[in-house]
Amino acid sequence: MLKAHYSTNLCEAGIDEAGRGCFAGPVFAAAVIFEKDYKNPDLDDSKKLSAKHRDELRILIEKDALAFKVAMANVEEIDEINILNATYLAMNKAAKGLKQRPDLLLIDGNRFKNSTGIKYKCIVKGDQQYLSIAAASILAKTYRDEYMLKIHKKFPHYGWFTNKGYPTQAHKASIAVHGITKHHRKSFNLNEQLKLFQ
Repeated sequence: MLKAHYSTNLCEAGIDEAGRGCFAGPVFAAAVIFEKDYKNPDLDDSKKLSAKHRDELRILIEKDALAFKVAMANVEEIDEINILNATYLAMNKAAKGLKQRPDLLLIDGNRFKNSTGIKYKCIVKGDQQYLSIAAASILAKTYRDEYMLKIHKKFPHYGWFTNKGYPTQAHKASIAVHGITKHHRKSFNLNEQLKLFQ
């Protein structure tokens, strides 16, 4: 079972992102605060869970959390400031949007650019260690998947209902045939990456 907290006396918010490695769509981030003694043996890194299980846990997380917030950086922001900075932007938006201000941010990963004024701790594979980060990973992933399913209806050629914008072979092949959309990240130099399909 994942750990309930990193510190013994500070109010903590776990933060994680989804969609950083995609060709299309925004990057999403979530922040979650639980009670210090919160327990849920089903919570885990979102990548280890089925879509159905993630959706079920999302309902539970939103019910049980003291506070949660999901935010995104859109494609225009990604192209303007690059994907790493856009990921930080979404994470900071999520942290600042919490209805309760935490004392400490638990960031999944090895680095963070902080604009919140709140202390933070980076934890590599934190979504496999702490409940709040795992919960944030589930919220970020489910909200992003929901967004990609919505825009898939207008751009059905790219298979976003299954690949969610990630660079699968089928997605690359579709871009080579149909070109890119307003939802594709121009800064990812897609033409270079698609040479095999031209």
